[in-house]
Amino acid sequence: MTMQAVQFEQYGAPEVLAVRSVPVPVPDPGQVLVRVRASGVNPHDTAVRSGRLRALTGRSFPKGVGVDFVGEVVQAGSRVAATAVGSRVWGVLPGIAQKGTGSAAEYVAVDTGRISAAPSALSATEAVSLLAGGTTAITALRDEVGLREGERILVRGATGGVGTVVVQYARALNAHVTTLSSARTTSLATKLGADTAYDYNVTSPAELGKFDVVFDAVGNDLRQFRKLIAPGGRMISVALGDWTSLTYVLTSAIFGPRRIRFFSGSPTTDLLTDLATLADSGALTPVVEETYAMKDVVAAHHALHAGGGNGGKRVLSIS
Repeated sequence: MTMQAVQFEQYGAPEVLAVRSVPVPVPDPGQVLVRVRASGVNPHDTAVRSGRLRALTGRSFPKGVGVDFVGEVVQAGSRVAATAVGSRVWGVLPGIAQKGTGSAAEYVAVDTGRISAAPSALSATEAVSLLAGGTTAITALRDEVGLREGERILVRGATGGVGTVVVQYARALNAHVTTLSSARTTSLATKLGADTAYDYNVTSPAELGKFDVVFDAVGNDLRQFRKLIAPGGRMISVALGDWTSLTYVLTSAIFGPRRIRFFSGSPTTDLLTDLATLADSGALTPVVEETYAMKDVVAAHHALHAGGGNGGKRVLSIS
C-alpha cells in the first residue's frame, strides 16, 4: 500500500517540499498506525526544512515535515490491544527531524506512549491547532517555571500558534497576563484573556515594568527582556532563534541569578490527556489562522515565514 506524504530531498526554501507517493508505514509491536486527518504547521518545520538546524538534523534524505497530528487508529501492533483500533487520537511524533515522513502524511506509525484520546468536542483541524501550543504551555508554565495564581506574566509572541494557547493557560492559572503582539492582534490577545495587550511596534521593553515570569516565543533580543525579570522571577524561551540567542540563553545559566530556561518538549500520554481535559472543559479555545490542503503545503510554509495575519495556527487538512 502507498500513501501521500510531504517530503524534501534538500534543504532550502518552501519550494523544496513536494507531495509524494510513499509506502504506508508498518507499526512496530508497541505502535499503532494512525490515519491522519490534520497536521500542524510549526516553526520547527520551517527551521528544519530551511537547513537552519542542519548541524542537528544531518544530511540524510528524504525528510518529512510535521510533528503533531489528529486522526484515527486503523491498525494496532502485536503488543497493543485490538480495541485501540477505531479510537480517535492526537499525538506528537518524536525527533527533531522526521526521517522518511512526518505527520504531514496520510498515515503515521507512532508509539502508544505519545498519543491520547483527542478532545471529543473539537474537529480535527481545531484540535491539532492546540497541540504544539498546549503541550508547550503546560510544560513551560506548570512544570518548568511553576506559574502561580496572582503572578505577573509577560507573553511575547502572544498571538501565534503557541502564544494564543499560552495566554489562555496563564489566564486559567489566574495569573495577571500582559502580552506583546502586532497592532492587528492586540484585540485577539485581550479576547483570549490578556489583562493588558501591547503593540510591540509602539511599546518598548523598558516601558513594561517587571514580571514574575517572562515567556518568550520570538527568540531574539533576549537580553532586553531578561532585564524585565523581577527578583525571584523566571524567564523561559521556546523559540529556536539564532545561534546568538541560543548562546545568550546558555550563558545566562552561568552568569547571574536570572537564568533563561529553554526546553524542547517531548509530550507523553499523560501530558496529552491533561491538554485534552482542558480543551474539553472549554478552558482552551482553538484559534485557527488558516487551513490548507496538503497539496498547498508550500503556500502554508510561505505564510508562516511571512508572519502577520490575524493570529492563531496554520493547519494542514489531510484528506
